[in-house]
Amino acid sequence: MKNVVKVATLLSLSAATLLASGYRIPEQSLNAVAMSAANVAGVNSADASYYNPANMSFIEDGSQIEVGMTYINLPKVSYTDVLPAAIGLNGDSKVEQFLVPTMHYISPFVGNWRYGLSITAPAGLSKRWDEVYGRATAEEFTLKVIEVNPTASYHFNDQLSAGFGLRGVYTDGVVKSTAAVSRDLTGDSIDFGYNLALSYKPIKELTLSSTYRSKVDLTVDGNADLYSGATKVFNNIGASVTIPLPASLALAAAYTIDKTTVEFVFERTYWSAYENLDFNYDQSIGGLAPYFDAARPKNWKDANAYRIGVSHQYSDTLKLMAGFAIDKTPTPDSTLGFELPDSDAKLYSIGFEYKLNKQMAIGLAYLYDAKESRSIDNRVDEANPATGIHGTFTDSAAHLVTASFKYKF
Repeated sequence: MKNVVKVATLLSLSAATLLASGYRIPEQSLNAVAMSAANVAGVNSADASYYNPANMSFIEDGSQIEVGMTYINLPKVSYTDVLPAAIGLNGDSKVEQFLVPTMHYISPFVGNWRYGLSITAPAGLSKRWDEVYGRATAEEFTLKVIEVNPTASYHFNDQLSAGFGLRGVYTDGVVKSTAAVSRDLTGDSIDFGYNLALSYKPIKELTLSSTYRSKVDLTVDGNADLYSGATKVFNNIGASVTIPLPASLALAAAYTIDKTTVEFVFERTYWSAYENLDFNYDQSIGGLAPYFDAARPKNWKDANAYRIGVSHQYSDTLKLMAGFAIDKTPTPDSTLGFELPDSDAKLYSIGFEYKLNKQMAIGLAYLYDAKESRSIDNRVDEANPATGIHGTFTDSAAHLVTASFKYKF
């Protein structure tokens, strides 16, 4: 059950996502962080394995590997209710900090084929509230997602290449809420999907690409403790839930002029697959069923992101990068809650890569994800705060700093 909640949290949050709409984290390499994930058609290093395996066919022969570490800082989110402050509904979430490692590898050519492997953290969430009102539904929502993604590309000719891969997704999470009735859930799961890619070069300077990542149904099984007041009513009972990790489609174009490449990416994430959150238990939970066993509508909508990235080869050893993105939230006002007070966001990023020699390079990148303030009114009874939210979330943001090491052999 805890696993279920974790997954649910992922999807609820999905961006963030710590850093994107919902719970997705698109930035999984140095160049992606530096260019706000506008790293699809123009990707030309080991992270092509993840962002566009078709482009592995257009990269110079030989093995490449990139290892990186990303520091993520989530500042506190503030909530201000329309009811008087004396009632005690206002509050702040806790500051969250994470270290996320990533790895990308591409092989030498084997005939017209080339192979890759990426290990990433494509989604995640952590939101904790101390105040009574926020804790009632989100004392803690923590979700960890790890993806292992083996890929391959086929080189048709100097203009056309196709790629594909298998997604193996591991999910682990914790969900806690404290009110008149409470729950404490943990769990994990392993699920699978696939990804496809196509790249076409009508002229040498221009690359057009399309990538698709399939939906992965997160089929989580775990255990739950359920409380009524201070009394534990159910101890370690089995629970399960299925939540969609949505499909996404990216269309990208990259154009190189001399030493400068500009890329535009349109990305659509099919969040409409997240219609409701419905937990199943291996036994009846009696009078707690209305709180924990009723399907909760989500009714998320498909969401778009628009990304632009620029890279400039300043010298033989130094490459400079920058990016900007607009990321739309999939969460409607009617179902938004404290576990993921998501909103539309603007992303700003910069970075550099420095070649130590022909084989090795290091880099550093920074991204700032600024989310808009969001006012919500889904309270059914204005005099009863337990029937919904009527207030404003502010100060939601994320800071990412990525350091990487690249090696060719």
